[in-house]
Amino acid sequence: MRASTFKAIATTAFAAIAASSIASAADMAPRYTKAPPPVVEIWTWDKFYVGLNGGYSWGRSDTSGTFYNNLTGVQLSPTETGTIHLDGWLIGGQIGKNWQFGNWVVGLEADGQYTDEKGGRGFTCVTPTAPPGGVCNFITAGPGAGVSPTTSFNQHIEWFVTLRPRVGMLVTPSALLYVTGGLAVAGIKTDGVLSGFTAIQTPTSVAWSNDATKWGWVIGAGLEARLGGNWTGKIEGLYMDYGSVSGSPVLATSNPPLRFDYRSDITDVVLRAGVNYHFGGPVVAKY
Repeated sequence: MRASTFKAIATTAFAAIAASSIASAADMAPRYTKAPPPVVEIWTWDKFYVGLNGGYSWGRSDTSGTFYNNLTGVQLSPTETGTIHLDGWLIGGQIGKNWQFGNWVVGLEADGQYTDEKGGRGFTCVTPTAPPGGVCNFITAGPGAGVSPTTSFNQHIEWFVTLRPRVGMLVTPSALLYVTGGLAVAGIKTDGVLSGFTAIQTPTSVAWSNDATKWGWVIGAGLEARLGGNWTGKIEGLYMDYGSVSGSPVLATSNPPLRFDYRSDITDVVLRAGVNYHFGGPVVAKY
């Protein structure tokens, strides 16, 4: 009796130990949970932006100048023509908005630049040998006899502003190749000193200046690409035509009284690089 009782107690204890071991093993088994979906940031060009730029420009002024007798209106010398190179550095900023349609991006951009584009040359009233003293200078004797009147001539594109639509195609999701064109306006300063002699052989001169605001047109192309975050970098080339500027400074104290008529047709080629900050984050997609 005692042997059977002991056997029953042992069997029960063994079963309890085995059950406890199985339960512990079940608690230690790895538990698997479903991973969250991956989050992918998709860059979009559909934003407002502002930026800064700098570069170099190669301006061109095709200029003609002619001296006249201001009293009679008679032309005193042949018209001189030539090209003045208005080259220099520029710096400025831009603001714009893009709209994206698949792989196409359209936008509108305005920019403003300060420039150091300037150049100059001189013009001379050629004095013929007849009548006596020449038609540019009526002095027949003394230090002023036969000395040709002159004027210095300087031009400076001081600033320009453009307003341009842009149309571009994505070569990659974060790189945009575009063409652009629209309106351009520039501030152009022309100045010089007109010099001659009075009837009593005294040197005389007058400083003259003309500031003009000229409207024209611009075309160009560029490449803009994402640098990281909300920043993009761009390189851009533009061609601008500002039309013409003209003026007629007068030296009334010379003998004869002189007038210098000029006309300049001004164009500009600009190469610049810049950075833009685009407002708003990238689109977040979950897969």
